[in-house]
Amino acid sequence: MSETPTFVEKLASLSSALRAQIITSERKYEPDPLTPVSNFLVHNKRHCNGGKTIDAGLWLRQHCDDGGKIFLTMSGAGSSFQMGIMISEMIRAGLITGISVTGANLEESLYRLLAHSNYAYIPDYTELTRAQEKELDDAGLRRITDTFLPEDESVRVILPLLEAEWRAAQKKGESLLWHEFFFRVLKRRDVVNDPGANPDDCWLLTAMRNNVEVFVPGWEDSTMGNIFTYYCYRGDHPFLKQYRQDEPISMGVVQHGAGYMHRLAEWYMDNAEQTPLAFLQLGGGIAADFPICVVPHLKKDYLFEESLGEQERLIQPWAGFVEIHSSPMSFGSYSGAGFKEKITWGKFAENAFGVQIFGDFTEHFPDIAALVLRK
Repeated sequence: MSETPTFVEKLASLSSALRAQIITSERKYEPDPLTPVSNFLVHNKRHCNGGKTIDAGLWLRQHCDDGGKIFLTMSGAGSSFQMGIMISEMIRAGLITGISVTGANLEESLYRLLAHSNYAYIPDYTELTRAQEKELDDAGLRRITDTFLPEDESVRVILPLLEAEWRAAQKKGESLLWHEFFFRVLKRRDVVNDPGANPDDCWLLTAMRNNVEVFVPGWEDSTMGNIFTYYCYRGDHPFLKQYRQDEPISMGVVQHGAGYMHRLAEWYMDNAEQTPLAFLQLGGGIAADFPICVVPHLKKDYLFEESLGEQERLIQPWAGFVEIHSSPMSFGSYSGAGFKEKITWGKFAENAFGVQIFGDFTEHFPDIAALVLRK
């Protein structure tokens, strides 16, 4: 009777390519008495999504130690869910150099600053009946998963300040990017912060103070974007025209989305050559889909007539990819597209770091931030 192969012998029988993917020891990590949170995370989160989270955090830490920076994207309602606490700290630490967000996340960062004490939560939101949801609507309570956004204390407070900036820009013949109007509001002396809010937790304010570039693709899909669209309406629809503004604002006051891609292309050329940029994606959607395309956009549009080799020499790809999302990979699901698929579009090099963590970024991102910040 032949002897049963040992585990080591079974591994040795595999092809070299497959064997190279298998780790036979624990993650290499030297605990530091000054980083107890990081030590705890690495010691306990070893497998599956937990292990991927640790690998992502440690890679991003090393990336920044080596002189790289992080480009962060955020969709969903991360700002309402107070992701700004960690994002702001990472900005102050010099780790984040660019941010792309939805219009909702942009404005909700400001709402948190102005109305923090008026937010409320309903942990058992999945148990609400349709009748209860309608009751909330009738009461003017707007729910975002487990969080209620205080509309009157936030949206209605900011609206007159933004409208004043829109009309002032029109009078001066200015055309600005969407976030630049919010920066102007933040600089106004008549903006009163909620006494319960910590300004250091507002990532939008922190980004402005630290000259972090901000991109807001698809800003029209937000509360203020909808309101601005209404303020611009000049149509003659038999019903809607009776509700037009007496003095509609020109749509040209805000630059088209192509303006953001122009700014992004210039910013990327000025930064990626000297500083490797890691792509940290919180959630899917346009906040990530828009900026990640800047690399193939530069290669295939601006450098269309250059050879592939010249395109790759002149345009640096993103240095690495970390995505936390809940979109399964499926037919045409762009947000759930696997990392390897992005290589086929020239967004990343073949040997780039890439990991996708399937879950809620409010759960996994704090762990990654703790590792990168050496908590």
